[in-house]
Amino acid sequence: MPPTNLPISRIFPANSTRRQFLKNSAATISGLAVSSCGWRLADVQSAPPVQGSADQLFIYTWAGYTDKALLDRFAEKTGIRVVADVFSSSHEEMLARVQVGGFRASIMYLSDYMVVQMKKIGLLAQLDRSILGGLDRLKKQFQNPVYDPGNRYSVPLSWGTTGLIYNSEQLKEAPEDWSYLWEHKQELARRMTLLNDVREVMGAALRMLGYSLNSTNKQQVKKAYEKLEELKSALASFTTDAWRSQILTGELKVAMCYSSDANEVIANNHKLRYVVPKSGSSLWTDTLAIPKGAPNPEAAYKWINFLLQADVAASLVQRLGFATPSEDAFNLLTPEVRKNKIIFPSEATLKKCEGVAPLGKFADVYDRYWTKLTSIS
Repeated sequence: MPPTNLPISRIFPANSTRRQFLKNSAATISGLAVSSCGWRLADVQSAPPVQGSADQLFIYTWAGYTDKALLDRFAEKTGIRVVADVFSSSHEEMLARVQVGGFRASIMYLSDYMVVQMKKIGLLAQLDRSILGGLDRLKKQFQNPVYDPGNRYSVPLSWGTTGLIYNSEQLKEAPEDWSYLWEHKQELARRMTLLNDVREVMGAALRMLGYSLNSTNKQQVKKAYEKLEELKSALASFTTDAWRSQILTGELKVAMCYSSDANEVIANNHKLRYVVPKSGSSLWTDTLAIPKGAPNPEAAYKWINFLLQADVAASLVQRLGFATPSEDAFNLLTPEVRKNKIIFPSEATLKKCEGVAPLGKFADVYDRYWTKLTSIS
């Protein structure tokens, strides 16, 4: 098991639930300010709408994306107390909560594909760029992202890749591509896991077959499902979370995971390695956005500007282990961190990756295959 005396972010890494948002113990984020009246950690409930106050900011985030040091520093600088509510289930559940009303967050942490969806249905406030500082110091690929051209509705906070973490001593040869799992199915039987995420898993199979991660071709998606069905009997499980302790104890030989998770776990066992498959994978970006009708937009802008500060962004990389899109923050990092290819992969690697894009009604096709794939048979 991972050492229990590590900081919160080391036990539950920044992106351990970034898409699935599996329920974590409230103890894992006990350093956060938590409100009552329905805003409880890892428990999505409706809360009555409230008027914002100048000295309080509600944020809707993921476990591991803030820590006490960050909140204390912001409060000391601005006099504003941050109250954090944590995703418990999915972006879709969060979206339903916003649509029914009673939502009081002024800052939302959104994955790139959800920015597209919420912008389309008019739930995000267009940002006043004149209030924001540091956008022009983002790395080029984050200044005009495909999911939000010009960052008009969101500000990139962190990013990473999806790949494979493996035990270099237990495998005869290092995996280079997703196909390794199929080619070594017998050797890896019940000793490997895939993420519990339809788009990541189906996307990996699509990339291996030479298709887009965001394919809307029914035959291509069917072929990806059929390949995964071939592998299913050899899997230990579909999990976004449990693989960490299992690979540390040697129970697993290889697991599909997010890069930030891999970086955290490898720090506890240097026999472990991480690879982005050569046929390509997903490149994810997590962002900050302000919902329409936010009760305290002034505080929201202060939070965004605070996180855009180079020294603050750099400290988050050091403490929480995810990549920053800020060029100035990157330059403040130690040479060791800048050269960490798990956090900051090469340009050649990034060119092989795609962002997860919304599929509209075609998502039903993916979901049907996912239900069949993950059902007990």
